[in-house]
Amino acid sequence: MERRAFMVLLGGFAAAGPTTVLAQEPGRTYRLGCLSLGPRTSVPFVALLVGLGKLGFIDGKNLWIDEQGFGLGRDQMSAHAREIATAGVDVIYAGSGDDAIRAAQDATRTIPILAVSDDMVGSGLVQSLARPGGNTTGVSILSTELDGKRLGLLVELVPGVRRIAALVDASTEVPGQIQVHLEAAMVRGIELEVFRVERPEEIVPTIERIKASACGALNVLASPLFYTYRHAGMLERCAALRLPAIYHLPEIAEDGGLIAYGPRISSVWGDQLTRLFQKLVQGAKPADLPVERPTRVDLVINLKTARALALSVPQTLLAQASDVVE
Repeated sequence: MERRAFMVLLGGFAAAGPTTVLAQEPGRTYRLGCLSLGPRTSVPFVALLVGLGKLGFIDGKNLWIDEQGFGLGRDQMSAHAREIATAGVDVIYAGSGDDAIRAAQDATRTIPILAVSDDMVGSGLVQSLARPGGNTTGVSILSTELDGKRLGLLVELVPGVRRIAALVDASTEVPGQIQVHLEAAMVRGIELEVFRVERPEEIVPTIERIKASACGALNVLASPLFYTYRHAGMLERCAALRLPAIYHLPEIAEDGGLIAYGPRISSVWGDQLTRLFQKLVQGAKPADLPVERPTRVDLVINLKTARALALSVPQTLLAQASDVVE
């Protein structure tokens, strides 16, 4: 799936070419340091490269990419952040959540950090969205605000469900996030059980525990961990256990997940982050560059997966969908 998405994005890049080139310095090579759980060929990073290419930042020409910054474990983030800070990169890309961002912030107070997080303010990574302060800016997905909506969609999709699990990445959990989710469940008469993981190898065993706990459905709360390792057993185990689950990125439903509600990678990484990168290398101060929110969210339903789970998707839900995978 990664390779297919990779080729589609590169094909779009080749067709479009650079469309907007603004004030790039002739002869300059822009240096991008990276802190990423995923590989260089991951869909988010390819989307970032495609967007940068359209703005005239061409990998291998006037853009240097830190090849060692991919596929890092969380315990490797701090050491690599110090290495790239010492190397004097122009911008540090921290696209794998709060651990990567904190590692970059600990390593440098001056090099701009271009970040994606579920909730930058709630996690204490920036002072505010409008004036982040420090050297960090980027996109704050604000997934906590979408958790209740996802819960409601799951209740509508799985008739009669009364007990739902929430799968949480303990490393990205925002203060108050679970309480908001519990309150949303209570309003709907749902019993919510919370399951936390910290490492990739914990995901599949935890999903098996969720199934054994008699939860009738699963809300996978937003985390780079769950996206990066979605094909390391998460999607496959949910399918094998016939456990209906909702995810935070539309691309996960397109990859075989049942249903997803949230912003698209192509929009966040391919558009918003690339524009912010351009502003940073042109001299904008991260402290004064507002952290952006997603410009839109999409609902994607995978009917093939629904049929495999013996679920009949209500017409009212199909009518809300931005896209339906047959």
